[in-house]
Amino acid sequence: MMKKWNLFYIFMLFMLMVSGCSTNDQANELEEEVELTVSAAASLQEALNEITENFTKDHPNVKINYNFGASGALQQQISQGAPVDLFFSAAEDKFDQLVEEGLIEKENGVDLVGNEIVLVVPKEATLGIKSFEDLTKAERLSIGTPESVPAGKYAKETLEKLNIWTSVEENIVFAKDVRQVLTYVETNNVDAGIVYKTDALISEKVEIVAIAVETSHAPIIYPLGVIKNSSHAKEALEFYEYLQSPSSMATLEKYGFKGLN
Repeated sequence: MMKKWNLFYIFMLFMLMVSGCSTNDQANELEEEVELTVSAAASLQEALNEITENFTKDHPNVKINYNFGASGALQQQISQGAPVDLFFSAAEDKFDQLVEEGLIEKENGVDLVGNEIVLVVPKEATLGIKSFEDLTKAERLSIGTPESVPAGKYAKETLEKLNIWTSVEENIVFAKDVRQVLTYVETNNVDAGIVYKTDALISEKVEIVAIAVETSHAPIIYPLGVIKNSSHAKEALEFYEYLQSPSSMATLEKYGFKGLN
């Protein structure tokens, strides 16, 4: 009789274990699908697309949707209530504005990478523009709108530092973001443009002719942070931490961004 009871208990224990494993498997299979919205500076597009591809291999239930654009425009959208989970800015002041508004908590924000400002011309250019001082030769020069595009603000600071802003101001074609500046140069709609080094490196149609001295403009720092009212805080924090991982940093540096350490 005892043997029968022992066999019964062993059988029941086995069934409970099988049931538990089955429940865990089903839970994993039914893991909630989550969509994160990341507002990021246009200059980050290629690097983030590659990083995201690697992230989703380990997190197949998480889909990352990007809203790329000028940091100032993105900051205003978030301030006005746009449903965003993370903000990756190309300027500290735009990021700090959201911290001041209580939309990003300081402990969930980090200065991640840096960049450089460069002068580019079309590959087949013939005007002989080889330096920022040569921009007086340009009939049309493009930069991002300084009030909303960080690269444009850094460009204006550089030109003012070199005392040539007033000489070229009338010939400037302002763009909505740094990628539009690059497009204007690629299509020969302007004689030169000032963009981030990372943007210039992805184009085969432009040539970098000069790099702005670091002291000619404010430090170029890209802060990253989680939006406080994210509807998927857990997954947002996971991606936030992944973007700081050695593999993500290596990808960012591959595309020309600079580590800050």
